[in-house]
Amino acid sequence: MKHKRKKKILFLVLGILLLVYMGGANFLVSAALVPSTMEKLEAFSRITEDSYAALVQTDDIQQQNAKAWEETEIWAKNAHGQKLERETEDGYELIAQEVYAEQDSHKWVLLLHGYTGWKEAMYPFAAWYHKRGFHVIVPDMRCQGESQGDFIGMGWTDRLDNMIWVNYILEQDPEAQIVIHGQSMGAASALMMTGESALPSNVKAVVSDCAFTDAYAMFQDKMKEWFHLPAFPLLDTANLMLQLRGGYDLRDASALEAVKKSSTPTLFIHGDQDEMIDAEMSRELYEAAGCKDKELLIVKGAGHAQSQDKDPEGYYGAIVELLRRQGLSV
Repeated sequence: MKHKRKKKILFLVLGILLLVYMGGANFLVSAALVPSTMEKLEAFSRITEDSYAALVQTDDIQQQNAKAWEETEIWAKNAHGQKLERETEDGYELIAQEVYAEQDSHKWVLLLHGYTGWKEAMYPFAAWYHKRGFHVIVPDMRCQGESQGDFIGMGWTDRLDNMIWVNYILEQDPEAQIVIHGQSMGAASALMMTGESALPSNVKAVVSDCAFTDAYAMFQDKMKEWFHLPAFPLLDTANLMLQLRGGYDLRDASALEAVKKSSTPTLFIHGDQDEMIDAEMSRELYEAAGCKDKELLIVKGAGHAQSQDKDPEGYYGAIVELLRRQGLSV
């Protein structure tokens, strides 16, 4: 009798522990990928603070960044465009800003922001391309900025969302020559798009700035730093919960697998002092890329998404060369 009672108590305790564990994994998904929960937990601000603390804080980077934003503010006052609204297949409204080219042109650029980011963060790049005759599309990816959604897509659901903007461009200009330029998660999403057979030949080039190889590997690396939790076995359980709730698998969100199938000319850029996403990830992506026209630029002294401020001549010079090779004059 006592033995049976002990057995029941043991099963009860194990059941409670399992529920607590599953609840913790479920909570982790919300804390990392659901903006409404992230805001309540102040996860956005915490991740932003941690990310800022990890940046390289040298005078040259800070001065160049300030200069770029001053120029961007002046540009934005004189730029003309419209807000775009489109609906995803699963019923979410996506928002993007279009900036009209000042003269007729078939040159277009799609600019993709990073994790927990928003379209305005890409405006300095928008100004650079626009001044060189490009029409510009800058979206808020799902769940971020003004766009709707339940779960941040880590580039994977975004690869299909962003095809909406590519199709919009082709509706306006069937002869469009399109560049996709992304940073961080936006770069990973751009690379994932290059692995899609449906990507039109109008996409002439991709600029991948500090992309991760895959979302699972990135969270595996960041679990302890961001959430003070071990990756194993919690991440696998959280990934299972994400599949049930969010409909996608972090392991599928792989830029590495996508670039193996890519034929799109691609420039890979990364700062060698990046503490958010290791530069080795861009090296892996570069080595794996199936496209014939590919280049790797590692910027010395640059942290995460700081390469354009550490070495603007090298950064934009590499983009100019990539575009010239595709027949896009800048």
